Amino acid sequence: MRIGIDLGGSKIEVALLSPGGDVLYRRRSATPRSYRAVLEALVPLVRQAAREAGETCSVGLGIPGTISPATGLVKNANSTWLNGKPLAQDLAEMLGQEVRVANDANCFALSEAVDGAGAGAGSVFGAILGTGVGGGLVIDGNPHVGANAIAGEWGHNPLPWPAPDESPGPPCWCGRQGCIETFLSGPGLTRDHAARTSRNLEPEDLVARAAAGDTECEFGLARYEDRLARALAHMINIVDPEIVVLGGGMSNIGRLYDNVTAIWDRWIFSDRVDTRLVAPKHGDSSGVRGAAWLWPADIRP
Repeated sequence: MRIGIDLGGSKIEVALLSPGGDVLYRRRSATPRSYRAVLEALVPLVRQAAREAGETCSVGLGIPGTISPATGLVKNANSTWLNGKPLAQDLAEMLGQEVRVANDANCFALSEAVDGAGAGAGSVFGAILGTGVGGGLVIDGNPHVGANAIAGEWGHNPLPWPAPDESPGPPCWCGRQGCIETFLSGPGLTRDHAARTSRNLEPEDLVARAAAGDTECEFGLARYEDRLARALAHMINIVDPEIVVLGGGMSNIGRLYDNVTAIWDRWIFSDRVDTRLVAPKHGDSSGVRGAAWLWPADIRP
């Protein structure tokens, strides 16, 4: 059996998976906002899951950043208290066993590629649309990490084919302006709508009002869909995956799947687009499942 951990900005989720992928035990807790407190929260959660298993289990951890191949330290985490820390080494030492650590978007993509919405596909791009925008690429059942451990990080590229009012774009936490994340994250949608209407609406409220006939909200969602279509088309032009799976809170907006694919053809450099845009099978549990699947493919379902 195997243990997966999803270390999010607001919650930690730990799950125990059977060899066939069934979740046998699951627990969530709030994420502390300091490095030492995160370690102290992770260890008892993992040990309790191991007690539930009654045996030693492999442990995989998904984080909102990645491990630098150069230093072994966390980098690029929007949970900034993790950056520059030896998380993989410290957690392994505290648990007394190896821990495999990967970017949470890679874990999401791996989960959906192994036994989710992308099962059976040779290439799957997982696009996270939540409080931030991340991405992970899985090829032939294995995460593609890249030489710098940043493969799939589409959220910190500029919004492609920008309109005049989209450039230079909003400031991003990474220090640049106009990153895809500033437009396509949940907070990005709220900010964009507020800037145009002075109405500060959360995405779910905006969607509900649009469905009820609010023309300003409908226009805001249509603008979001156009931007998402351009951003995904840019990725498809580079990677050309068979399947794109949306994750994060914005993936629950059902209209995206038809509306975005009706737009993206005009931006994709092909006479025909066979890439499919799909909703996640495992929802917000994909991250923790993918962390568990970081261990060898020969014991996956």
